[in-house]
Parts: sequence; structure tokens; C-alpha cells
Amino acid sequence: MRTLQCQSTDLYTEYVRDWKEKGGRVLGYACVATPVELIEAAGILPYRIKAFGHPDTELGDAYLARFNCRFCRSCLQLGLEGSYDFLDGLVETNGCDHLRGMFENWQYVKKYDFFHYLKVPHFLRDDSLEYFVEELALMRDAIASYFGAEITDEKIMRAVDVYDEVNGKLKKLYALREKVPPAVTGAEVMQVICTGSSMMGEDFSTLLDEVLVEKAGAAVTDYKARLIIMGSATDEVDLIEDIESTGAFIAADALCFGSRAFWKREGESGDPLRLLAERYLGHLFCPRMFNDYERRRDYILETARRAGVDGAIVTYNKFCDLHGVEAVSQRMDLEAAGIPVLVLEKDYGSKADTGRIKTRVQAFLERLGK
Repeated sequence: MRTLQCQSTDLYTEYVRDWKEKGGRVLGYACVATPVELIEAAGILPYRIKAFGHPDTELGDAYLARFNCRFCRSCLQLGLEGSYDFLDGLVETNGCDHLRGMFENWQYVKKYDFFHYLKVPHFLRDDSLEYFVEELALMRDAIASYFGAEITDEKIMRAVDVYDEVNGKLKKLYALREKVPPAVTGAEVMQVICTGSSMMGEDFSTLLDEVLVEKAGAAVTDYKARLIIMGSATDEVDLIEDIESTGAFIAADALCFGSRAFWKREGESGDPLRLLAERYLGHLFCPRMFNDYERRRDYILETARRAGVDGAIVTYNKFCDLHGVEAVSQRMDLEAAGIPVLVLEKDYGSKADTGRIKTRVQAFLERLGK
């Protein structure tokens, strides 16, 4: 875990630096709807864009208005100031309007030679699934053509197998957090997720083996209540640490930098592209998906019950319309199921928010009788 603690909040990690020095290419993406298997099948490192609570958005604000999510503005800031100049291209998705604004302004200024827009449907239907298969074919062809890579069906299926191994090991890590007493903290889990999102699948799998061995006999005992956290995109390890410093323990999550990114990657097709479409579009637990709230709600309730939580934190970044609206339904449904809820709107990366967040969590623990 010491290596993770050093690298989990570093954008240009030692791993990525070594990859680049050996001549490897890196593609940046931001949304969990991006099939990293296609990128890996081309021999390219898929790198998930992060901001790690970067507080300065001066450059980003010049291109993306301040009523946009600060996570997106922070990522844009880092892109414009050169922190992401090691990337060899970007893969944009229509995760939300704020995310699109971030990508398109970034490309407008930096002008990467490779910039691909992957259009992800907002519905899960037969026709939208077929459409997504076509989009994945376009993405495969674009990567193969620009980078001179041969992306065969066999290479895609090999990448699928690798990520099946990764996802299985992540579930084992989550089981260590969910058990009583837990063996790993919520902050440590996020460190693992963030670090792995900047690694090739096979190397991440090896790292997970090391973490699982290290944590197998550990025990976390000094906490007052077990909570589940859910909400909009956050890679803020510090946020989870601040919450857990109050005596709360994050026993489970429904975050896209968390379980939503890997928990249910299922598909039946023998065709690699259709299989990826089934796995990603068919299991996208995000409020961007229309007419799908009940499935997201059931997934959250199932996760909360499995982890035996005492309460839930529904958090979202200021100006995040998708999660801000959904937070209302989540609060009502969770409390109807007997799970007390703290709704926490926050400004991404703002250290000025730290004291307020801790106070809110402490008051919530008192409400829980903890």
C-alpha cells in the first residue's frame, strides 16, 4: 500500500513515465463507458483522466464557464497547463455536457493529432445496442489507422479476459472492505482504483495480487459507523480520508471511480465488439442513462445491504445536474428502505470545504446514534 499511497495522487506516475520512456503510447479517456479493452488490444495504455482535487481552474475557467462542474474544469486546467502533455491523444465521450465541454475546449487549444469522439447512447434498447456496436467499430478503426496497430478479434478477447481477472480481484478487495471487521479502508480502495486506472490490465492485476496478500490478515476496528458513498465523479482520495477521519467507515461505494466502473461487466455475444457493447452499455449505472433509474436504485440497495451499512452519503459536485437531480430520488428511496441518508453537495477540490464536510458527517453520525 505504500507504493499506492505515493502514486495514487500523481498524474504522471513512475509507471506511466517508464511506459513512455520505452516508447509506449498513452490514450486519455474520462468516462467509464469507454471500452479500455479496445485501447489495450492496440498495445496502447488507456489512461483515465483525473484531477486529484486540483484547486486552480484559472485557465480552465477561461474556456469553460464557472457554472460547469469543477471536476471537469480542473481536468481542463491540467490539460491546458501541460500536465497531460504525455498523452498521445484523447477519446471523448458524451458522458455529460460538462465533460464534452472539457474535452472539446482541451482539443481546441492543444490540437492532438488523435482525437476520437465515441458516441454513447442514452438508452438501453436493441437499436441503441446496435448503434453502439457501430461506434465501437469506428473507434477500433480510428485507433488502428492512426497508430498503425492491428486490432484483431483475438487481441480484443485477450484484453477482455485480462479485465475479467482484474474485475474479479477488485471484487475480492471490496469483499475485504465489506467484511466485519474490514481489512481495508475506503481511502485505500480509492487509491487502488485511481492507481489502476493508469496501468495496463495485466500489470494492474499483478498489483492487486500484492494488495490482496498484504491485506488478507489486516483489521480496521476504530470506526463508529459503516457507510456507503455514491454520487458524481470524484477521484478525491482526500475526501474519503476526511470522511473516515470523523469515525465513519466507507464500507461500500457506488462511484464511477469505484464499483460502478467494474461490478457488472456481463455479456453473451461471441462477437468481440458486440460483447463490449453489451458489457458497457448494458451495465452503465449512471444517471446519464434515461429510463433506467430503478436498475441503478436496486444496484445501490443491493450493495448497501451486502455491506451491512448504517447509513449512506449521497455526494455530488456543485453544478452536476445529473447527480444533483438524482440525489433527491436516491435519498427518498434509501430512507424508505430504512437507510438514513446525508446529501452532501460539495465544490470539487476545495480545501475550504473540508471543515464543513467533516462537521456534516459528524452530525450525521450523531443522527445515527454513533
